[in-house]
Parts: sequence; C-alpha cells; structure tokens
Amino acid sequence: MYHIDLTSVKINGEVETSAEPVELRSAGNLLEAIKINNIQSSRNNVSGCVYCSDCSPVHTPLDSRKIIEINCCGLLNCDYCEVPVTTDLELYPDDFVIVQLSDSLEVAQVKLVGEIVRLKRQSIGFYGEELPQIIRKATAEDLERVRKNLQDENKAEKIFRDSVAKFSLSMKLVSIHYQFDRKKLFFFYTAENRVDFRELAKDLASEFKTRIELRQIGVRDEAKKVGGVGTCGREFCCCAFLNGFKRITTHLANEQNLLSSMGKLSGPCSKLKCCLSFEVE
Repeated sequence: MYHIDLTSVKINGEVETSAEPVELRSAGNLLEAIKINNIQSSRNNVSGCVYCSDCSPVHTPLDSRKIIEINCCGLLNCDYCEVPVTTDLELYPDDFVIVQLSDSLEVAQVKLVGEIVRLKRQSIGFYGEELPQIIRKATAEDLERVRKNLQDENKAEKIFRDSVAKFSLSMKLVSIHYQFDRKKLFFFYTAENRVDFRELAKDLASEFKTRIELRQIGVRDEAKKVGGVGTCGREFCCCAFLNGFKRITTHLANEQNLLSSMGKLSGPCSKLKCCLSFEVE
C-alpha cells in the first residue's frame, strides 16, 4: 500500500514545514476523502431560482442506515445491502458475506463501504427502500459450498444444452446460478421469441432434484452478465457502474452531432451504446 507524506504543503508558492509528525494516510483513504469532498461540494454548490420554489433543485435525503455496496452473481435485484444495527460487523472491501433476501440466502463480495456509499445512493436518488440484510461474514465452510455450487453449475451446462436439443427449443444459454442454500437453480437464456419450456423445466427438475427457474433476459442483460471490453478499451459500463439501463435513442446521437458515424454507435450487444446518454445533461 502506498503512503503519502504530507509534512510539507505548498501554500501561495511557499513551502510550509512542520516540526510535528503528521499522520500518514493510505492512498486509498486519501482518494476516498477527495471523492467525498468533491461529491459534497458539487451537491452544495447548486443554485436555484430565488423567486420561486419550482426551480429549486430537489435533493434526495441522505439515508442514515449502515449500507454497503456489493458484487453478487445471485438475484438480489440491487447492488446494496443493509447491515443491521443489532450486529457489530466490521466489513471491508473484498470481504465475503452471507446475504438474506426473503427466504433465500446468497453469497456476495463487499465492493464499497462508508460515507461514500450514502453519498453515491443519494446522487442516484435511492432512499428508504427495502434492502437485503447482511447475516454474517462468510466462513471457510461457506466458501467451500460456493466452490461446490460453481462446479455443479459447470456440470449443469451440458445437461441443459442436451435437454434443449431434445425438445428442439430455440434458446441460447447465458449463465447458470445455484442459490447459496441450493433451494433453487436458475438458468438465464436469450431467445428471439417466447419459448414454451414447461416440458424442459420438468426434465431439468427430475435431473437436479431441486426447484428450477428459467429466465429469459435481453441482450443488454446478457452483455452485463458476460462482461467484456468496449471499443473505448474499458470495461462495459453496464458491468462497471451502471445501476440500470436507460432508453437510448438516435435522438441522443443527433443532439451530439454523431449521426454521421452511426456504425460506431452500437455496442457488442447490437444496441446503441449506453454512454450516449452521459453527455446529454
């Protein structure tokens, strides 16, 4: 980990030195502090109309709950989890945790913690919604179960493809997911038209001896699950930071004078690139 020495700071072109030792801060903590300061400054520096309240900006309240951002391959339907106040869990990025949603359990990895999560949620407009609960940190036994689930997911791929061929269905498998507690097995697929998979679901249920759920997803969701690198050389926006998909139209490209290069505006999912909406505001 890099450390930054702040014993000398330039003020008005002069170097001010201090004889007292200054506490060293890690580069990660310093970067987070800079991010928080910039977010707060941008939120507090917005001016509205002084003559009426209709033009004044509407701010989402700051959620006071202890919330963390996570990465999860399961079906939590969000990227945030609440840490109950009754627990004294100290969580850090890259920790593995067990998450409860309704009657199911999933394993997730901590992505971001602290004040920056609250500010990020506020900037998106999230407040007060029901969130999955963190139960505990994952143990060695939990991680071993996750490994077993991943192995079984790989074995299930061939069985699924054979069953699809058996019933002559037009389905493209995207991914397979076992719930952490193995109560349900999910198959995500894409298809051009609606598919009658009732017989397929019965065949898979008899094979795996658990509840089967087949979910048809769109091409953008497929790109988010598979991941990859865009033409810009960076990770797909949908994988890296987007919390949802906006409606992207050629009108956005027209406003930015990009219609002359329409062939370059489609992403790997064959849809217009999500980044077209970034410059509209």
